[in-house]
Amino acid sequence: MVINWLGIIIGFGAILVGNTLEGGHNSALVQVTAGIIVAGGTIGATMLSSTMEEFSAAIRALALVFLPSKANDGNEVLKQILELAAKARKEGLLSLESSIAGIKNPFMAGNLRHIVDGYDPGVLKELMEDKITHEEEKNLAIAKVYETAGGFSPTVGIIGAVLGLIHVMSNLSDSSKLGSGIAVAFVATVYGVGAANLVLLPIGSKLKKIAKKESEAMELIYVGLCGIQDGLNPRVIEDKMRNKLGDHGHGDAEGGAKKAA
Repeated sequence: MVINWLGIIIGFGAILVGNTLEGGHNSALVQVTAGIIVAGGTIGATMLSSTMEEFSAAIRALALVFLPSKANDGNEVLKQILELAAKARKEGLLSLESSIAGIKNPFMAGNLRHIVDGYDPGVLKELMEDKITHEEEKNLAIAKVYETAGGFSPTVGIIGAVLGLIHVMSNLSDSSKLGSGIAVAFVATVYGVGAANLVLLPIGSKLKKIAKKESEAMELIYVGLCGIQDGLNPRVIEDKMRNKLGDHGHGDAEGGAKKAA
């Protein structure tokens, strides 16, 4: 996730460096009033347009953007499924119960439990398909929260600019207050547009990619668990999963199938 932090540093750094090269002072960009207007207005509008569940989930989702995670890594999923398939082939489906506790992916662990409990294959497939669809819709809704905030932010910045100009116009007789009012006006616009294009919209786009990756991982698990329940040879399961995953990480997972051959 280094690229995320690097992107933020480059984005904001370019603005600050450009402002300095033009002879401006970066301290002039620090306006508490403008920050309160843009941040408060954007958050309020976003909360009004979202459900409490979506908004709180969007805040928690920031960890997915800035902290590394291997939970949805396709190669890891493939390797783990092949190990389970090999164990099931040698010792039977009931032997997989001892492996459930060590599985961190809740989708894999929960449905592996269903296999051990003897769920009908048709019923289990339907349950997994519904879960995949539901999770994808939920994750896209979370990403939409940031895209919505990115739409509000520039407009709230304009509101801040108008407020600053109103302050300027109401104090034309007092030249000492003109500078601060004009500063708030322009800085509020910078904050609104900058927050939208450097933070909020990119986070929304990143969360969409994460949602897609999670759905792909769940589909990979779906294929693997169905193969295990159907008693397929681990090599066949591997081939079916690679059709979903592609050729990435072939060497990492190949050992699991060889052990089961």
